[in-house]
Amino acid sequence: MNDALKVRVARIEQLAAGIKRFTLEARDGSPLPAFDSGSHVVVHMDGGRLSNAYSLTGQIDDTSCYRISVRLEEASRGGSRHMHENVAEGDELEIGPPGNLFGLADAAGKHLLIAGGIGITPFMTHIQALARQNACFELHYCFRNRQSAAYLDSLPLLLTDTQLKLYESDLGGRLDLAALLAEQPEDTHVYVCGPASLNDAVIAAARKAGWSEERIHYEQFRNDVDTAGGAFEVELAKSGVTLSVGADDTLLRAIEKAGIKVDCMCREGICGSCETAIVDGEADHRDNYLSDDEKAAQKTMMLCVSRARGQRLVLDL
Repeated sequence: MNDALKVRVARIEQLAAGIKRFTLEARDGSPLPAFDSGSHVVVHMDGGRLSNAYSLTGQIDDTSCYRISVRLEEASRGGSRHMHENVAEGDELEIGPPGNLFGLADAAGKHLLIAGGIGITPFMTHIQALARQNACFELHYCFRNRQSAAYLDSLPLLLTDTQLKLYESDLGGRLDLAALLAEQPEDTHVYVCGPASLNDAVIAAARKAGWSEERIHYEQFRNDVDTAGGAFEVELAKSGVTLSVGADDTLLRAIEKAGIKVDCMCREGICGSCETAIVDGEADHRDNYLSDDEKAAQKTMMLCVSRARGQRLVLDL
């Protein structure tokens, strides 16, 4: 993590039930790197043992601080629980520089934004950028109830009634995806971030309606996959390092423990940011990113969830 940013937790706020907002400032008081809408940072916690990606939700032209919103996951693997229960104002953290896998499409005539639950977070910067561009856009926000939904107080101040549509499922609110997509102009791009069920539904509905893949954008951070397995060795050809990966460890964590920087946003085999070329050996693919043909070709693998099929792998890293 040679490019890690050292930050101090300046403020913690309770945004909604189970959701906290953390304001982070550079430990030395200097400006933080600039970022564009849809960006995220990876927060390293507990001495690097835990790492989670969180969307930046603050003002896109304010580099005096970063703001992230963290939902306490019921099935937390440690990251969100650590942030909620162990991080206090004044604490110091390390974060990666801003990255972006969910940017806005330049060619879109209209932007259709669909958020589910904590998936609202990347759209908090997108709506700023779109408003500044005087772009045509709508935000459709689905959530269980008002007590557990973030930003319900601020969104109506930022968007008009025609731009913002709310769907509270506990009160029977439901988004009719087919009808919504059918009424969109042909140059509309759709963006969805939320639980897998919502993402899958939007993607399937858009494809069924004949939308091209270039007009469908999504971001997802949950992939319930078993990453455990037999121990194996991995040789990193470029680094000249050979590592042992334990049965209860992941390839990504073993590489990070060796001090080697790897870009990885989701850490769940979804985003594709840690895709690495295989020099020798075969991978036990467990991601939801590569196609079946790509997995069979054994050319690349996702470091965060996949393992070696045999006892040894050689990677172009």
